[in-house]
Amino acid sequence: MKIFIDTERLRDLNSGLGQFCLQLGQELVRQRPDSAQLTFLVPEGKQGIFGPDVTYQTAVWWRKWVHTKSYDVWHCTHQDSGFLPGSIKNRLVLTIHDLNFLERPDYSDAKKASKRLALQRKIDRASAITTISEYTASVVRQNLTIPGIPLTVIHNGNSLNPKTAQSPPGGPVNRSITISGPYFLFVGVIHPKKNLHTLLPLLEAFPEWQLVLAGPDGHPYAAHLRNQAQQLGISDRLIITGAVDEATKTGLYQQCDAFLFPSISEGFGLPVVEAMSCGKPVFLSKLTSLPEIGGRDAYYFESFEPDVMAETIFDGLNDFAANPFRADRLRQQAARFSWEHAARHYWQLYTELG
Repeated sequence: MKIFIDTERLRDLNSGLGQFCLQLGQELVRQRPDSAQLTFLVPEGKQGIFGPDVTYQTAVWWRKWVHTKSYDVWHCTHQDSGFLPGSIKNRLVLTIHDLNFLERPDYSDAKKASKRLALQRKIDRASAITTISEYTASVVRQNLTIPGIPLTVIHNGNSLNPKTAQSPPGGPVNRSITISGPYFLFVGVIHPKKNLHTLLPLLEAFPEWQLVLAGPDGHPYAAHLRNQAQQLGISDRLIITGAVDEATKTGLYQQCDAFLFPSISEGFGLPVVEAMSCGKPVFLSKLTSLPEIGGRDAYYFESFEPDVMAETIFDGLNDFAANPFRADRLRQQAARFSWEHAARHYWQLYTELG
């Protein structure tokens, strides 16, 4: 059986899709049956990333369709990929991470309709659909037509090991970050959908704390947050680190007092799992996939009003300190999500289709 895996998003290892491709690819190689051959589509410079016992094709921007008839199963690892098999003889597995575009206020109805149509065409071409959460599966069913093919939920895994974390190849290094005093932490891309401006007033309610936002900060929203912090007079306690490597990220999780994630649009929410695996209290939005991922031992914001958020954190920190078993329960919740489990389910799916 010959399997083709699209891991072109390895071009950005610090993104959620980049980590999905890296971690799933590594585990697929580890679990590969003797009878299976793996070929990975990778960006320039990433040949060899999954070891010498697999085959590589290099993704080139001007050739979005890779014409081949030699694969039994083709795995398109995210819904926006432009790389698809040129032959209908290839059985296509399509992984859908989210339909966040439907909620974007900066997209016109026409643009949303166009993106939905493009995704529907991929679904019509597919032999099987996977989603990364039950929430995403429900949104797919509500907004798209599944033409008599299986739709399977395969949760993402968690690659963060608080004891043995290592940096991925090619990632930026920010080990020089030093933070004095207690701090709240957010990890992820700095983008409006993360709803991070709601966190800034919390620094007025918690005057001894700092707020660390760790993640790619190229979007104009990062500048907006800095300006808002300046207006509130708390800019000296807002730290936006930019992208961090895995070792730095792990250290930030380990030393923070709480993890704050008020996102309004998530297909999964991997940083939540990472924070829970470190036994940290997590404070989450109640929207989209987050209750599914955080479980019953996370704390949830009932609204984004500053007083309500501050009260939720104050009460949650006190409850966490008074409950010595809550950290272990959070670690147990995080342990439900593993790349070993995800890869096992993908191999089962590949085998059924191949």
